[in-house]
Amino acid sequence: MAESEFPAFWDAVAESLGTPPPPGEREAVRPLVEPGRTLAAFDGRRIIGTALAHGLEMSVPGGMLPVAGVGRVGVLPSHRRRGVLRSLMRRQLADLRERGESLAALFASEAGIYGRYGYGCAGYDQAFEIHRGESAFVRGAPTDGRLRLTLTGPDEVWPRLAQVYDAKIADRPGQFARDGAWWNLRLFHPSQDALRCVIAEDPARARGYALYSVRPGLDRDGIPDNRITLVELTALDPPAHALLWRHLLDLDLVASLVAPRRPSDDPLRHLLQDPRRLRARFADGLWVRPVDLGRALSARAYAADVDLVMEVHDPMCAWNSGRWHLAASAGRGRCERTLRPADVALPVQVIGAAYLGGVSVTAQARAGLVRELTPGSVTALSRALAWDPAPWCPMAF
Repeated sequence: MAESEFPAFWDAVAESLGTPPPPGEREAVRPLVEPGRTLAAFDGRRIIGTALAHGLEMSVPGGMLPVAGVGRVGVLPSHRRRGVLRSLMRRQLADLRERGESLAALFASEAGIYGRYGYGCAGYDQAFEIHRGESAFVRGAPTDGRLRLTLTGPDEVWPRLAQVYDAKIADRPGQFARDGAWWNLRLFHPSQDALRCVIAEDPARARGYALYSVRPGLDRDGIPDNRITLVELTALDPPAHALLWRHLLDLDLVASLVAPRRPSDDPLRHLLQDPRRLRARFADGLWVRPVDLGRALSARAYAADVDLVMEVHDPMCAWNSGRWHLAASAGRGRCERTLRPADVALPVQVIGAAYLGGVSVTAQARAGLVRELTPGSVTALSRALAWDPAPWCPMAF
């Protein structure tokens, strides 16, 4: 797609999704869009299908890896069920392979779409809704007398927030490195209310932060009914995590707090005396797809030793199909083509789901998605790919 075609591209994205974007979103997103990584399908001169990929550095088990962050995928309603989306996905995967990117990731607007293009749901988010007076912590909740809270505007301190985020990013698979443009979108996205910021810090450094908005309100009896929306909370250690949550849950005049995207293993569940009061709801989060299977599996770390052959089925990327020898020892692994007999047979989306370590191969085998050809091979593969903590990406791309 040419730079001059971006307005038409954006209009096609909005029409395909069926919802008008908030005012100003196109201008906010444009600095992050690389025309050379953007695809458009045309009917004559009209754009009828869209897809793009951001060049990201994402945390995976054992380190950071270049990952294509796929987004703005859509086809106009008038042109669906004609193979347009499949053509876009196939072309994009070929382009990513030519660029040398071994992994792609996305957030799915509809969870039923991307499995057929080789993506697997690699992690689950949970949404919280906590009402006032229902957030007492258990005895022994972590504290640190050196910590203090500082309230500030996020635009004034985002470099300090970035230091905390960057220090934490490698700890959990699924998070991507942010430059100034991504931080600008995080803090000033047109669809969100103005953000407030609180920083947990000791005399030496910031150890955590929370970004949130407050929507004021009154109930029918005139009682304050404010609602907090937590946009992001990142902490380097348990005391900072607990202090930030305590601040949010104790704000005056607030009736409820909602946190729409938190990790599936958020420690808050263990801090509350009554964890049912989280009212947690789980949903699919990040979806992952190997673009170059051998390179992707050779780039990550492993939780257990493994030595087996996988028969992989990948109709979208023929270069991934076939038998692969995966061997890992002392945390590092290698995945290469082989002529040896297969120990396990599986579609590529099973590997995508398991790649970040949060979805077990064993669970997918119990669903009938994996064939075990050598006894014990599924368990061995599942243990090797597992990782702690669970994958999570706090910001959609």
